[in-house]
Amino acid sequence: MGESAVNCTIAVDTMGGDKGPTEFIRGLFYAIEELKLECNFVLVGNKRLIERLLTVGKLDAYQDRIKVIHSTQVIGMNEKPIQAIKSKKDSSMVQAIAQLKNNEADAVVSCGNTGALMACGTLRLRQIAGVDRPALGIIVPSKQGPFVLTDVGANPESTAEHLVHNAVLGSNYAKAALNLTHPRVALLTIGTEEGKGTALTNQTHTQLQKINGVINYVGPIEGFQLFDGEVDVVVCDGFVGNIVLKSSEALFGFISTTLREALVRNVKRKIGAVLSKSAFKDMKTRLGPDQHAGAPLLGLKGNILKAHGSSNFVAIANALRIAQEVVTHDMIDSIGSEINQCNALNTHCEEENASN
Repeated sequence: MGESAVNCTIAVDTMGGDKGPTEFIRGLFYAIEELKLECNFVLVGNKRLIERLLTVGKLDAYQDRIKVIHSTQVIGMNEKPIQAIKSKKDSSMVQAIAQLKNNEADAVVSCGNTGALMACGTLRLRQIAGVDRPALGIIVPSKQGPFVLTDVGANPESTAEHLVHNAVLGSNYAKAALNLTHPRVALLTIGTEEGKGTALTNQTHTQLQKINGVINYVGPIEGFQLFDGEVDVVVCDGFVGNIVLKSSEALFGFISTTLREALVRNVKRKIGAVLSKSAFKDMKTRLGPDQHAGAPLLGLKGNILKAHGSSNFVAIANALRIAQEVVTHDMIDSIGSEINQCNALNTHCEEENASN
């Protein structure tokens, strides 16, 4: 495979999305031509189909940067994760992760079964030393700029230690994907007053205060503050995060539909809609999920990014872009270093409390 300006190779599970490999090839072309990605790609799936699509999409011009690996199986969206990865070892997802495990790739992007991706990534790669459980992190738009929300579904039931680790994982993801030096980290709860919230959030708040310095912890945040843009990372457990994510996506869809219906109600409004078309396009670009479509499985010894099953080619291209960014920022090494510092600080505090 030819060398590119960026020393990075991304393995792509081309069979995992709802729209099939055609959308992945369109996304790959968009990533190279429009987003100017400079990494190499390993496309895993039906080799004959992929190579035909590459020719149709005129991606054969980049053949020195593209390698195709044949796989005979596909893991469906509704299959049980452990059973699927055991019975379908030649699936595009399993083989893409094998590329990462064997150091043939630096990152994996898949639109496939989230549970299977998490299970396969954890079993094949294992967690970074000191990280108990991996977490899913996403980038969310706000008034002043996007922020990272983690966890959004990997671990519905978490301990305070898990949430502290989520803070470190989210902070490092913000550094890589949002190009921030000292991301402001906040804990999502129901009140900013001291002692307000559940036993879990109170205990987490105390532990996060102790490691302030390893990360830039700025305190608790309430739901109505999420989109103000005052913080760069919002920490929560997977149960809360998944509800926030899906509710936000549903609300955006509801507002878009309502606005569209209102604007076509009469001729006068239709004229106004035509005149405001560019403004609506800018709003859709800013608030839509396509610009930050890759959710990394944070905490694993390898970069795996999950894109939505129904991702279009723009979303896939941006997932590839984010994959390149986390690789070039050495996110995994940075996470390992900060997790060790946090665990050492917490151990020291526990020993001090025991001695007193």
